[in-house]
Amino acid sequence: MIGLAALSFALSLSACATGGAQARRAPEPTPIAGAKPPASPADPYPSTYRPRPSVQTAIVNATILTATGLRIEHGTVVMDGGTILAVGADVTPPAGATIIDGTGKWVTPGVIDAHSHLGVFPAPGVQGHADGNENIDPNTAQVWAEHSIWPQDPVFNKARAGGVTTLLVLPGSANLFGGRGVAVKNVPAVTEQQMKFPGAPYALKIACGENPKGRYGSRGRAPATRMGEVAGFRKAWIDAAEYARKWDGYERKRERGEAAEAPKRDLALETMAGVLKGEILVQNHCYRADEMAVMIDVSKEFGYKTRAFHHAVEAYKIADLLKENDICVAIWATRWGFKMEAYDGIEENAAILTEKGVCVAIHSDEQRLTQRLNVESAVALAAGRRAGIDIPEAEAVKWFTANPARIMGIADRTGTLETGKNADVVLWTRDPFSVYAIAEKVFIDGALVHDADTPRNNHRSDFELGQPNGGL
Repeated sequence: MIGLAALSFALSLSACATGGAQARRAPEPTPIAGAKPPASPADPYPSTYRPRPSVQTAIVNATILTATGLRIEHGTVVMDGGTILAVGADVTPPAGATIIDGTGKWVTPGVIDAHSHLGVFPAPGVQGHADGNENIDPNTAQVWAEHSIWPQDPVFNKARAGGVTTLLVLPGSANLFGGRGVAVKNVPAVTEQQMKFPGAPYALKIACGENPKGRYGSRGRAPATRMGEVAGFRKAWIDAAEYARKWDGYERKRERGEAAEAPKRDLALETMAGVLKGEILVQNHCYRADEMAVMIDVSKEFGYKTRAFHHAVEAYKIADLLKENDICVAIWATRWGFKMEAYDGIEENAAILTEKGVCVAIHSDEQRLTQRLNVESAVALAAGRRAGIDIPEAEAVKWFTANPARIMGIADRTGTLETGKNADVVLWTRDPFSVYAIAEKVFIDGALVHDADTPRNNHRSDFELGQPNGGL
């Protein structure tokens, strides 16, 4: 079983790694004239997620990090009907509520992983499970990660044990345009639709750097260089804008009552047109500072917005540029040097960026790190303090809660402990920035989905049943 785990870990890395305060919003780029995408058809793959049954619950006398910048000592969080009913130091639990004693313990919002490949590169990591990269063409914007997700991936359970309540599952980074990513709630399910975060916007995964040029240059086709990648991006956006214009012309004719034949749907261009319209969020795999600056220019040329640069190991070099353009980053603390474009990665990256006012998220990109995003954040926090940048824990908790939610476009519903938000909550045995902290109880929409005190009641996937040591 050790061999399977190691193989799973190695394959998961190949998906991507191998191949603070809200910033001032910069002026939005001017869209190309007439670049209106076709009207979105009814969602053909709607979410069927339903919150699990829950009871009114109050966690009392805990240290609470709300991810809004507040740290509350001896505080109470009340959950009712799937939402946060109240949070504060002077909250009285409602009569009849289930009371959980949080003395000596800590509470945070649910952990959110803004860059995951769970389900599309599931465990065990065998070729039959490698469904995250449609690596047959530089532009595969037509594929959707949700059509590869295997809900029985046992790592969903292990991530939940690490406090993870929500994930953005993305395709891999073999291609310039890898396809659509999808937000999911980390609940046991049989179908992906049962996990799909209702109403969350889609993401378009794009990638620059070593992965696409290495993949296709080795096959004697474009892109073989970074300049070839940029040319590929520009050509694709030109095609998408033209596609959008055709649909715009068709809609104008219909509005005037004129006879008009609808253009043929193109699934790749339809996704890209959704980006131009602002409905689909761009998540850009990009390591080097110079490449991120180029990609910002590309986005301005074609009138789309980059939501976040992922991996972004050199983001600290262009912190002011990222803040000016209101672009988040999703990064590691500890990974560097495993390829040339990762050579200048530093553990102080998150702290430097946060001090400069950039939105920072700590992400996983693989199966093991998603189980300890709080510890990875602690490494980044400690590195910053050694460098003289003292980020309070009340701010650093945003790295694995509020800021990933912002990147995913769901910050109005989850990521912080505020009245009316989804009751996605973690009770930790101690300070979550401690390597010894355990996610004792995990709630999604107020329902207890993981309880370290009663492990026999925690979910096991069908794959794990009958497997030695739980499957992995």
